[in-house]
Amino acid sequence: MKNTLVIFGHRSPAESKFGRALFESVSSLTQITGHVLSTEYPSMKIDGERERLLLDKHQNIVLQFPFYWYSSPAIVKEWLDEVLARGWAYGGGQALVGKKLLIAISTGGPEKVYQADGANQFTITEFLRPFEQTANLCGMQWQEPFVMYGVRYLDDSKVAEYCERYRQTVLALSK
Repeated sequence: MKNTLVIFGHRSPAESKFGRALFESVSSLTQITGHVLSTEYPSMKIDGERERLLLDKHQNIVLQFPFYWYSSPAIVKEWLDEVLARGWAYGGGQALVGKKLLIAISTGGPEKVYQADGANQFTITEFLRPFEQTANLCGMQWQEPFVMYGVRYLDDSKVAEYCERYRQTVLALSK
């Protein structure tokens, strides 16, 4: 049974060496449904009803995207706006209550720049608070984010290591 939906929100997934590597490391697992937003919605016109039906079929939701400009790509924001409808996801809606939400991101900068004393002055946890609050509003179980830091500086062995850790993190959602 496929109980985990991995939503890949990159505007150009074919050009995303690191995000694509992460996504491919989990999307072939039998319990995973891989979902690439830009392939499904090249014009970014998200079908909220279709997406809600997909979410209904899964207990675990992973939003995977590159972290740039301190947030998600526009297609992820559009997905949130169109899918998490009042009366369905919150505001009396209970569709997502108890489901697990994992945010999986990749950053250009190394981990040291995402510290209180680093160049960005805030931690990744602080930058991801709006996603955590979205999970809270919808009654979802917030999971510790998965972060692939410093993709500009990674060699193939480090990418493979991140991919294995990601596989284990996603598989652990089902336990």
